[in-house]
Amino acid sequence: MPENPAATDQPAETKVDQHDETLTEEDVYEVLEEVIDPELGLDFVSLGLVYDVNIEGSEVYVTFTLTTPACPIGPQVSEQMREFVGDMPGVTAVHPKMVFDPAWTPEMMTEDAKFALGF
Repeated sequence: MPENPAATDQPAETKVDQHDETLTEEDVYEVLEEVIDPELGLDFVSLGLVYDVNIEGSEVYVTFTLTTPACPIGPQVSEQMREFVGDMPGVTAVHPKMVFDPAWTPEMMTEDAKFALGF
């Protein structure tokens, strides 16, 4: 019985390996789910506080907001974003940018977050 060449399996493995090494916005959003709002106990992505992720080479730019401009956790959130995203393979720098325009509203939350908070 002739052996099947392993070459048919090899490209699939190579594809997976290449995907693991390629940084995507989806991967960054997934890691940003580790950043938790301490008062609400939910992550920044579910709360709709992450407005944008932009990847330029090995640098990641994250635009985010807080539930209110008076919220004192901005520096803590920026540091967590730098730490969590910075630990991702291939990332050399993380640039969090806090904005307040557009203003955050509860409608920006995921349905699960709305449910968890009683909206």
